[in-house]
Amino acid sequence: MNRADLVFTGGPIHTGDAARTRASALAVTGERITAVGHDEVRELIGPGTEVVDLQGKLLVAGFQDAHVHAVYGGLETAACDLTGTVTVADYLARIAQYAAAHPDKEWITGGGWSMESFDGGLPTRQLLDSVVPDRPVLLSNRDHHGAWANTRALELAGLTRDTPDPADGRIEREADGTPSGMLQEGACGLVGRHAPAPTAADRLDGLLRAQAMLHSLGITAWQDALLGEFGGNPDPSDTYLAAAQDGTLTARVVGALWWDRERGAEQIPELVARRAEFSHGRFRASSIKIMQDGIAENFTAALTAPYLDGCGCATGNSGLSFVDPAALKEHVTALDALDFQVHFHALGDRAVREALDAVEAAIAANGRRGNRHHLAHLQVVHPDDVARFAALGAIANIQPLWAAHEPQMDELTIPFLGPERATWQYPFGALQRTGATLAAGSDWPVSSPVPIDGIHVAVNRREPGAAPDVPVFLPEQRLDLATALAAYTAGTAHLNGLDDTGVLRPGNLADLVVLDRDPFAAPTEEIADTRVLRTYVGGRAVHTAE
Repeated sequence: MNRADLVFTGGPIHTGDAARTRASALAVTGERITAVGHDEVRELIGPGTEVVDLQGKLLVAGFQDAHVHAVYGGLETAACDLTGTVTVADYLARIAQYAAAHPDKEWITGGGWSMESFDGGLPTRQLLDSVVPDRPVLLSNRDHHGAWANTRALELAGLTRDTPDPADGRIEREADGTPSGMLQEGACGLVGRHAPAPTAADRLDGLLRAQAMLHSLGITAWQDALLGEFGGNPDPSDTYLAAAQDGTLTARVVGALWWDRERGAEQIPELVARRAEFSHGRFRASSIKIMQDGIAENFTAALTAPYLDGCGCATGNSGLSFVDPAALKEHVTALDALDFQVHFHALGDRAVREALDAVEAAIAANGRRGNRHHLAHLQVVHPDDVARFAALGAIANIQPLWAAHEPQMDELTIPFLGPERATWQYPFGALQRTGATLAAGSDWPVSSPVPIDGIHVAVNRREPGAAPDVPVFLPEQRLDLATALAAYTAGTAHLNGLDDTGVLRPGNLADLVVLDRDPFAAPTEEIADTRVLRTYVGGRAVHTAE
């Protein structure tokens, strides 16, 4: 009898397999699961077998993040980090402290500030000038669709009252037309391209820092949602290739190559070449990221009807479609024929419809090729389009943490969508009931990468630790715990083409997570209390809690 290298006993084990949901023992030989069951699995224990007694703790498949920016997130953690606070005074204090601690930095960069912290979501250059007047400062907001610049940064970039807005963005302005310090969407790159780019060594350090953190959260695989130059940020493709080649990439990663929205089909041969150049080992550059619209908070998410103003009246603005819808159909059809997966950023209901129309056009032209196209974010989905996901086989790539009442939602989104359209937000339950495949991710560093917190919100539609008087956000869109967990495991495994992961069954790769408790055995309000104790990729421990 062949002995196992690793055996877990004393379950419970949540397999994710509908035919056999629970077990109490699991064996691993090499990189793969060789047995799932109960006491009979102990027969595989030999002198060299490592035995882990779960002692009632839960073993699950490794979490997978369907939409994350790991290199950017890793870099930001070493820059001026404004996450974890929301007051202007705290922001300014952190910026001043960082600048004082790094007198040699030519530029002060970083980010993580929240739009609700400022009147109308718009910080000013004068606020930054008050703490750093002599060096350029450029700080992304938490969703990375906007940036806050001081006067020195605007001057170095040559932005004046005469500078036109880019086609894919907006320069916020003072009364006389002078740039105010807030840059939206594509306007961020007007300043960002002048900041010093991180070196190759910086980018690799950022990736490895991010990987260690993601492993500590139980994440064993992810899809990096932007490989290319964007907003002044460097292309992280070579970073992944270097880590894959030298063996330091322990996660399984799919990269989404950036579709340059200023260009058209002429870039497709370059994308084909990049797919071949950068795919190696545990890294595959097999997806294409098309950002079809912006975000609701700055009124660039593409809607089927205009935004409202502060008085509840319709405006003349329905957001931006960054790629012409007719051209989008042609591009997606061509990419699908080349067996690329398309990863859409589609946040508003018009962008969602345009992306679904493009997938439908690709199917009509090419047949069903199984490329697993997916739409990320899905903040506003028109009810007429919910059932189209299942019909087209388009995967719903959800970011559950955003589906809750919090200041950015309540102050900067709902009033400008209006009462009916606000109820179309994050329709997880409706998508699941119509048969759509759900995959889940974080969009880190836009928001927290903690899968357990995302699962908590998907189930409760309230943030972890929310005050008792905070209402449930659209309670009919809640998911049960098993479905939410599946979105972070089997769902994203399917999206990533990692078909031998995401479910604990013999023959699958041993990508595993040990949790400190069984959240199925406790009230759903306590899901977020769960912590990760161990993470394994291919049967090898990549994280062990101290």
